[in-house]
Amino acid sequence: MKIALKRIDDGFNMEAVDEQGHKVLMDSSVENGGKNNGVRPMQMLLMGLGGCSAIDVVMILKKQRQEVTDFRIEIDAEREKGKEPSLWEKAHIIFHISGNVDADKAARAVELSMTKYCSVAETLRQGKTRLTWEIKLNA
Repeated sequence: MKIALKRIDDGFNMEAVDEQGHKVLMDSSVENGGKNNGVRPMQMLLMGLGGCSAIDVVMILKKQRQEVTDFRIEIDAEREKGKEPSLWEKAHIIFHISGNVDADKAARAVELSMTKYCSVAETLRQGKTRLTWEIKLNA
């Protein structure tokens, strides 16, 4: 895998491009000298966690012949305070799943993703991030 990153202004605004040409803008906050024109790199890591787990959960539920009509994730996370580098200390993931989905199968799909399949979750865990989650089914 290759990622190309280039600076696109006189501050910290960067464009990252993967091998397939997909682009993402990153920047820093105005307080840190950026222009707030993109996602912060540490936020992108949480976005990756959500995306990675979402793919796992939906795939598992499809294999179990569950009918998912809506799916979304919310992540609430906190970084270490007073440290450099400041890692993610904890992250709580809320899985909102709607459809004709069995609660036990949803719980198992989420557990498998968060403890076995999602590489981003494991990367964060290796960095000592405390990961917790909950499921809101048809709520």
